[in-house]
Amino acid sequence: MPELLHHPVSAASRFIRLVAGEIGFATEMVEEPYWQRRPELLSINPAGQVPVLVADNGYALCGATIIAEYLDEVHGVFKRDKRLLPGDPYARAETRRLIAWFLDKMEHDVTAPLVRERIIKPQMPSNRGGGSPDSKVLRIARANIRQHMKYLSWLAASRPWLAGETLSYADLAAAAGLSVLDYLGEIDWAEQPHAKDWYQRLKSRPAFRPLLADRVRALAPVAHYADLDF
Repeated sequence: MPELLHHPVSAASRFIRLVAGEIGFATEMVEEPYWQRRPELLSINPAGQVPVLVADNGYALCGATIIAEYLDEVHGVFKRDKRLLPGDPYARAETRRLIAWFLDKMEHDVTAPLVRERIIKPQMPSNRGGGSPDSKVLRIARANIRQHMKYLSWLAASRPWLAGETLSYADLAAAAGLSVLDYLGEIDWAEQPHAKDWYQRLKSRPAFRPLLADRVRALAPVAHYADLDF
């Protein structure tokens, strides 16, 4: 069985877990503390990042977008009207644009700084950058959340799904990032009802259940995290 090296608070990892769940692609889940930069991880992905999908033949696919494209080409193409990467070239372009928005831009602006300061740094030794959260970094990341949520709400209010008429990789990428922020209690859902309604639809899907069961050492999720009705 293929192995997926992942971490519960990696938005990119969560994206691939959602994709796999939606298309019925079974993997063996291997949790990887990627900040430790273990030699075993670096030997298959010199970037030292997750997710990494190790196929049955030992070939390693590194990075969320690479894995997602591979899964679409090998498995998604058979899903027809339920394909998560649309066949229409313009719809595909919009889906890819939004994947980049949520897994690159929002990750850079919001998700990665909050995860690093609130989860990773407390687990790292001081000689490797560990320690108390940096209040300035937290303040900037939290200020950025509002703008990303406004954009997400606009998308959710303007279209049936974020990239268009059907559920796509764009929705899963956005939901992956937001699920990490929601675990941390960083989102004020009352401010963005359209985003909340959209996220509730994603949160209720069977593929989302494993994410709602995730727990991070020494940091429990907010009370509503696994509540389908918030």
